[in-house]
Amino acid sequence: MTKARLDGLQLVLLGSALFVLAGFVASRVTFTGLIDFRQLYCASRSLIEHHDPYNPDQLRSAYQAHFHDLPPDPAKVEWLSSALSHCPNLPTTFLVLAPFALLPGNLADALWMLVTAGSIVLASYLIWNVEAERAPRLSALFIFLLLVNSEMLLSLGNTAGSVVGLCVIAVWCFLRDRFALAGILCLALSLVMKPQDGGFVWLYFLLAGGLARKRALQTLAVAALIALPAVLWISHFVPHWLAELHAILAAMYSRGGLDDPGPQSGGALGVNMIVSLQTIFSRIYDESAFYNPAAYLICAIPIVIWVRKSLRSRYSTIGAWYALAAIVPFTLLVVYHRCYDCRLLMLTVPACIDLWLTRSPVRWWALALTVAGITVTGDLLWIAVFHFTGYSHSSLEAAMIPAPVALAALGVFYMWTYIKHGDASAPSAAAAKTAV
Repeated sequence: MTKARLDGLQLVLLGSALFVLAGFVASRVTFTGLIDFRQLYCASRSLIEHHDPYNPDQLRSAYQAHFHDLPPDPAKVEWLSSALSHCPNLPTTFLVLAPFALLPGNLADALWMLVTAGSIVLASYLIWNVEAERAPRLSALFIFLLLVNSEMLLSLGNTAGSVVGLCVIAVWCFLRDRFALAGILCLALSLVMKPQDGGFVWLYFLLAGGLARKRALQTLAVAALIALPAVLWISHFVPHWLAELHAILAAMYSRGGLDDPGPQSGGALGVNMIVSLQTIFSRIYDESAFYNPAAYLICAIPIVIWVRKSLRSRYSTIGAWYALAAIVPFTLLVVYHRCYDCRLLMLTVPACIDLWLTRSPVRWWALALTVAGITVTGDLLWIAVFHFTGYSHSSLEAAMIPAPVALAALGVFYMWTYIKHGDASAPSAAAAKTAV
């Protein structure tokens, strides 16, 4: 192993250790630790016990029965009760998490943190490994920056951690043509839990044709095999589950709801803010009939261009990395996503490194925009900003702007590079030999 590669590996390991340590500590010192996982645990447990996982009373009862660490502050208990009242997840997620729900609450907490941390760390290592021969130090710096900005991903226990990790692992398996069955299962699990995260990644492989399309269809078949028993399971005990889920989503997206992107939102602000374009358009006119179509229209143009380019391009590994770098920012912009979903930006790292090694002026744009995208959608910057501003309303409102703007700039840039360089081969041999 060369010194440059060893340096890069050590930096990835350091970032992984800091990610796990910070996430673990944060989950223990705040009363919101692992709240997203516990909500799903309670929902899955309710369904196992033949109760309604979308019923707020059932969720609260399950929480009180399996977790005994309610905060003494009545206001915090009320907030916790409100957070547990809505579980906007698909039945497939309940099925995937059912093995955890069979365990005691504290043991399930620990195991879920282990699974989440393991998937993200493995995904980070694999992305570093893609460019470990050509630019081991620079690619490690990107991975380090991603990991140290992902505290909330682990501390909240949201499925985004495992979903992003599984999606990235699947991409590596497909593009390296190794462990295909593992890649198919990983992407299928990612899709059935959060299709809004990995949906466009799956679509790329479908559009690319050849072996890539075969992998996409195999993934779809496995996802269907998971979804069918999940739907039959919940339909047996909760026949009207679809109407209940629709009502929950409507309440959460309504004005003042937890997932309302507008200025009156009950949960869009703060470190784990909403990053979709709706947050920008809602400041112009706070009506979903305006800001949703506006966001869809803006994102539809580059997405259509991306689809046409992917259908017409000759498939190659480097072209695939450019295609994924182009679509990931728009994945995060077009519909509801929060900062923890933005760890999907690790799929932009190989394209950024490839551009850097070309030694062309555009490499500086790649470097600056990728670093900006990772930073403004991460945790460290906003923890510092909100700490010094005392979480003032003006600072919370101002913080809503940089993330979607940075993602839009990143998406436009990589869309341009995909159109221009998407069919290109790797950089020159001279550049490739340079270990950065």
